[in-house]
Amino acid sequence: MAQHTSAEKRIRQTAKRTSVNRARKSRIKTSLKEVETAIAAGNKKAAEAALKAAQPQLMRGVSKGVTNKLTASRKISRLSARVKFLKT
Repeated sequence: MAQHTSAEKRIRQTAKRTSVNRARKSRIKTSLKEVETAIAAGNKKAAEAALKAAQPQLMRGVSKGVTNKLTASRKISRLSARVKFLKT
């Protein structure tokens, strides 16, 4: 158990930051899953809309330090390529 007030504060901050980051990761995963389901259904309009909503989520995760920049860029690139080749 923490003995110093600064250590107790760090424990509180870590718990708060962990919950925020978990929620952020969950939002990112959900938005990516929405794009995947739209692609699997073959619905190009829905896939484009879901991708447009997912991109800011991913980049926000990058700026907040939840995900890696290259990972997010790769996911966006691959998803947009898949959406592009869907039949209208």
